[in-house]
Amino acid sequence: MHRRRFIALLGGAIALPRVVAAQQKPLPVIGVLTIFSPPPNLAELVRNGPFAQGLSEAGFVEGQNVAIERRWAENHYDRLPALAADLDGRKVELILTSGTPSTLAAKSMTSTIPIVFVSVGDPVGTGLVASLARPGGNLTGFSSLSAELTPKRLELLCELVPQAKLIALLVNPNNVNTESVIRYAQDAARTKGVQLSVVRAGTEGEIDAAFLSLAQLQANGLVVGGDQLFSQRREQVVALASRHAVPAIYDGRWFTAAGGLVNYGIDDQPVFRQAGIYAGKILKGEKPADLPVQQPTKFELVINMKTAKALGLTVPPLLVATADEVIE
Repeated sequence: MHRRRFIALLGGAIALPRVVAAQQKPLPVIGVLTIFSPPPNLAELVRNGPFAQGLSEAGFVEGQNVAIERRWAENHYDRLPALAADLDGRKVELILTSGTPSTLAAKSMTSTIPIVFVSVGDPVGTGLVASLARPGGNLTGFSSLSAELTPKRLELLCELVPQAKLIALLVNPNNVNTESVIRYAQDAARTKGVQLSVVRAGTEGEIDAAFLSLAQLQANGLVVGGDQLFSQRREQVVALASRHAVPAIYDGRWFTAAGGLVNYGIDDQPVFRQAGIYAGKILKGEKPADLPVQQPTKFELVINMKTAKALGLTVPPLLVATADEVIE
């Protein structure tokens, strides 16, 4: 998920200065743990958003009866454990995490503080919860099904590039879901009768190198695996795809808004709103173990026709008709 998108969805994460009477009971604190970096205009971006809306629906307004503290890993995965430990030491009432690495770091640090996660690919397979219906333990939240959507993304890309012989898959080796994404892509490639080549990038510099290897491979298309590094560096990824004239499909609309060709994935606004509602329920006394992990039921397809034209692609009319949004 793109950083700015995450912050806007989080909403309400900035506490305005306030004078608190000495005898007033301290506000319950929600900790937020994310791999992203805070932007300079943070206050403007997070003042209102789906997470804040969900909290409000549950009866909590930031700055009035709940406080929020943020911990940013600034795209350094190795910082997550220390940041999680900091929140644990702060004795927050609840931790909101975004993405599997942040959630694993929080889970490793505490078995008592409730954790609500979003944008996690396979919460059962990664050991975060015992099952979706009965999570057990101190975690619950919302799965993104990002890995499971990989075959559909490859299929859509083949519709856009029907002459494709070789499709590349860009993954982050630091992501715990990477092997699942690769398996899904390999199965889908066999079904479509195309070759699959996996390229890996775990840092900003490695993204540039990955696209150079795409040129050497003469890949006819690219599936960009769902990963927070790629989301945060979406301008770089989209620009490189354009520079190398590689048709690419992504997992979120923030890529197509930046000029990417097509995306297929979930609408994360309702997810963050529901996460706010879950957080409110837990602050009121409900247990994460009793709140089932929810999976998305609606997926959105967005096509950037301007980019398709620049790549010399003819988008099938049926695909245009089924798209949730067409960017002209």
